Amino acid sequence: MSPILSISGLTKTYASGFQALKTIDLEIERGEIFALLGPNGAGKTTLISIVCGLVQPTTGRVTIGGHDLSDYRAARSLIGLVPQELTTDAFETVWATVSFSRALFGHRRNPALIEQILRDLSLWEKRDNRIFTLSGGMKRRVMIAKALAHEPQLLFLDEPTAGVDVELRQDMWNLVSRLRDQGVTVILTTHYIEEAEEMADRVGVINKGELILVDRKADLMRKLGRKQLVLHLNEPLAEIPSALARFELERSASGRELVYSYDTQASRTGITALLQALSDEGITFRDLETSQSSLEEIFVSLVSSTR
Repeated sequence: MSPILSISGLTKTYASGFQALKTIDLEIERGEIFALLGPNGAGKTTLISIVCGLVQPTTGRVTIGGHDLSDYRAARSLIGLVPQELTTDAFETVWATVSFSRALFGHRRNPALIEQILRDLSLWEKRDNRIFTLSGGMKRRVMIAKALAHEPQLLFLDEPTAGVDVELRQDMWNLVSRLRDQGVTVILTTHYIEEAEEMADRVGVINKGELILVDRKADLMRKLGRKQLVLHLNEPLAEIPSALARFELERSASGRELVYSYDTQASRTGITALLQALSDEGITFRDLETSQSSLEEIFVSLVSSTR
């Protein structure tokens, strides 16, 4: 099956000379959830804006559902976009503005679909309210409803839960999961890395306009994640003996825990040697536990390495 989105050799240099994107190549499969992570100014919004036809690329090609961006009407009709900024007609009602968004794409009226979208986003009770009377979180929900009104195949969520409450964030996660089940492809940019960890099938990391890594989330965490072994000591340790220096252990402030970090992909973890060395030093422990690096820790490590 051909990808829903194909990006090849994409660059963007502004008139000022600032290069926002540097040769982006990316394919997004139908029905997947793809998380695009990166710090502020990394190029996330520029990339989305080009794909949605809002910004002209300097070089490169983008096809959406087989349609080149030059065929703007056909390509854009497949896309739903929820931008960072809340931009909607303040004096329209929720029902009217969402219905109008559907009509903009030439679709027939479908009150049942609009009702379902509003119910999914907990907006049904607000359907007759004017936009300016809504809270920031409710306005964000309206933006999402507008993006879904014309039944897009590819949905962009640009920082969809920035500054919103925990309830809306959870609603968003649930909605994205349902959309994926319906075959909608979702691309989200986010600062909340737990969102990517919760929902994404694949993760892309962009920094300084370069796509530095794209991988399946599980594979990324397996390949780049590090595990930690935490040893809970029977007696507090004032300092780490020099004989244990090669293990690069970390001692907790209380001296009651030692933390050993190791590479999950290494041929030897060094744990057996560590336990023997601890025994040789007369250091005993009552318990031990392991933990895996989070996606956030991997992201921070990747971005730091490209600075």
